[in-house]
Amino acid sequence: MPSFPQIFWPTHQPITKVENIEKFASEEDFKAYLQEAQFAYYMPSFFAMGAPRAIFEEGMVLPAPLALDGKGGAPERISETTVQVPGIDEPDIVKTDGKEIYFSFEGYYWRRFFEEWIPPQPLGETKIIKAFPPEDLTLDGKIDKTGDLLLKGNILVIFAGEKIYGYDVSNPKSPQKKWDIELKENGLLVGARLFENKIYLVTRNRIDEFHPCPIEPLKVEGKPLTVECTQIYHPVTKIPIDVTYNAFVLDPVSGEIEKNISFVGSSESSIIYMSVNGVYVTYSYYDDLIKFYYNFLNEKCQDLFPSLVIEKIGKLKDYDISDQAKLTELTIIMERYMGGLGKDERRRIENELNNRIAKYLKEHKRELEKTGIAKIDLKDFNVIAAGDVPGRPLNQFSLDEYENNLRIATTIGGRFGLFGFWGNQESANDVYVLNEDLKIVGQVQDLGLTERIYSARFIEDKGYLVTFRETDPFYVLDLSNPEKPELKGELKIPGYSSYLHPITKDKILGIGKEGWKVKISLFDVSDPENPTEIDKYILDESWSDVLQTHHAFLQDKKHEIFFLPGG
Repeated sequence: MPSFPQIFWPTHQPITKVENIEKFASEEDFKAYLQEAQFAYYMPSFFAMGAPRAIFEEGMVLPAPLALDGKGGAPERISETTVQVPGIDEPDIVKTDGKEIYFSFEGYYWRRFFEEWIPPQPLGETKIIKAFPPEDLTLDGKIDKTGDLLLKGNILVIFAGEKIYGYDVSNPKSPQKKWDIELKENGLLVGARLFENKIYLVTRNRIDEFHPCPIEPLKVEGKPLTVECTQIYHPVTKIPIDVTYNAFVLDPVSGEIEKNISFVGSSESSIIYMSVNGVYVTYSYYDDLIKFYYNFLNEKCQDLFPSLVIEKIGKLKDYDISDQAKLTELTIIMERYMGGLGKDERRRIENELNNRIAKYLKEHKRELEKTGIAKIDLKDFNVIAAGDVPGRPLNQFSLDEYENNLRIATTIGGRFGLFGFWGNQESANDVYVLNEDLKIVGQVQDLGLTERIYSARFIEDKGYLVTFRETDPFYVLDLSNPEKPELKGELKIPGYSSYLHPITKDKILGIGKEGWKVKISLFDVSDPENPTEIDKYILDESWSDVLQTHHAFLQDKKHEIFFLPGG
């Protein structure tokens, strides 16, 4: 008898309380939750979505404003790190206060054989360079640590692999270490932001399935910070989890952790976005597969399977057993029936299933894959709202908060299989507007059918989206009415843009590739219904760091120029 494929799938209970997020009651509660979601880590190629993995560095950003008021012995203008949200600084390898340049050589080495949880080890040093006046440029001092930097007043913070250091650089020739923080052995730094004199730090730790909590995500000056089981949030809906995310409010002067919050999520599909009002955390998951498959058979396959087979699956979806047990039983039911068919009949049914699955997935593509969103209030550092949208965002720049509403761009679909039978699920791209309670109030759907999002950019009441497969559709969205967002214009050109930058209110710069070379496009969006590419330039180079990190881009508005590396 032919062997029917074994199934593993992200498992959880049907979505009835996705809006609720709560804390674990105990370690046993955590273990029980983990047990129900444990098969979320396995998704063989025959049962996978075609959606791209999110890339943290790609995205669309807002430039930090140039400092225009110079005083004393400092230049009138200094460049700042290009950031996603004005006023919220991001770590970079170069920082300056106008008098000194702090440059950290971004050199790393990797162990030849390493696990995912062993971070790269930094090499080199951080140089402190006297930058003003320019004719007196000289090396003032150095620090034997290297990594991304944040600068607040006289405190230079260095994110050096597994450790974070705070240095007093008031005397550039003799910087003094003030404090240090060490990440737990299996911990990784997800991101950091500097906002209103505080550093907001996000880390993640792999979950120990035998002892998931309490956890000690980091040590401050050698003293462990402990997070108890009852302090860790989780969605009521069972989602794929393999890590615990930890968010901290850090005083850069003293190194003190002032507030912290922890929540479970997936290392593959969680995104962090920060606005001036809160931290947003997303986590992607899949709907009830048994229910979905039963509905498919009941609605579309009554002529392919005996009623007894469909009835068994209908009863199975209501059994009080784990989702993985249901999947196992479903496999047995289908295998017994299909294995008893002749070769020609089995092939006929398989072909019919492939065709019908493709059509059914097209009609129901938003019912399987969703992204939950939790909002953490900056003032009290509590979870104050939660919601969900269909699909998956590309990265943190797919999210944007404006006038208390959250806009999020997602991709739905790709190639998808049900029990070994493939259907080409037509991909689509959506933009959703959510209110303060993270409830959907408006949406624009089916942008770039068969394509996926390569970049997104939100500027006040406008949204710009780039999707790609063979050409580069550039979409202009009117988001002025959150309840009735609409597509205003579309432009199709060769290549794609993976980074969008506002040059002026009506000019958007796109940096991407056409063929194998880097392409720079200038879009005129003054008429939202008729966006145009008014100019383009193809570099000889095949790569630019801007395609990977927005920090590599710099705009000088005063002189109307911008800079980007090429290679």
